Amino acid sequence: MTDHHSRLTVVYSPSMVANAASYSPSASKPAAVVADWQAHGLPLRLVEPTPATVDELCLAHNRAYVEGVLAGSQHNGFGNTRSDVAASLPYTSGAMLTAARLVLSEGGAACAPCSGFHHARWGAGGGFCTFNGLVVAAAALRAEGVARRVAILDCDQHYGDGTDEILSRLGHPRWIHHFTAGREFDAPSQVPAFFERLERELDEAARCDVVLYQAGADPHVADPLGGWMTTDELRARDAFVFEGLRARGVPLVWNLAGGYQRDARGGIEPVLEVHRHTAREHLRVYGPASA
Repeated sequence: MTDHHSRLTVVYSPSMVANAASYSPSASKPAAVVADWQAHGLPLRLVEPTPATVDELCLAHNRAYVEGVLAGSQHNGFGNTRSDVAASLPYTSGAMLTAARLVLSEGGAACAPCSGFHHARWGAGGGFCTFNGLVVAAAALRAEGVARRVAILDCDQHYGDGTDEILSRLGHPRWIHHFTAGREFDAPSQVPAFFERLERELDEAARCDVVLYQAGADPHVADPLGGWMTTDELRARDAFVFEGLRARGVPLVWNLAGGYQRDARGGIEPVLEVHRHTAREHLRVYGPASA
């Protein structure tokens, strides 16, 4: 057992962080989440992301859109042109790609503590999403020849419409398997059916070289933009995915996706708690005791 398997590999840099002046905390959340995990004593292995290049971003997006956003002449997914958001974007997509390269080399699982992907379309952002780091990572891995087939397991509250639109633009490539829970599941009564479907999705993922998993916090029953899974059910969701993919021997990268709850002081402690549970399930499943 090498040392990195006893810790949660987190691909993170302060360069991923921005003030988006938005209702969504996603642009600033990477720093808050990593600080929370450190404060709670979770053993972390921090890895610096390699920022995605313009050419890599253009594997999933129109070049004029990519260059316009980065130059501040086109709106990002937050509806503004803030320069700090633009500077952070290559690092958020780059974190997913760097983490995927790591797990394809080392096996196991890693976290890219970022959000803001699945509503980003071919030539436009929206829904707090600017560049679709899921498709960017998948397409870059394929172009590099390190992955023949990639699964996107999107368990955010909302439908990954941007991902579907990009995949349509790319001709619905059969080498990307995309499941977006938000297209079908949004009610407490659907929880058993969701887990049944998740089992089938993991079987499909077993045919892939790597899985990109959006472990969204916004399906929580108390989330103002969510509302159908309890804290225990979300933790069981993460355990189900981690245990299932580890048993099937498929490398995994997970990210944070949505989460919009606030505490009495206006902070995001309820969101941090959900992400903390995900991190602890990762450590339980992939830590040395599981080897």
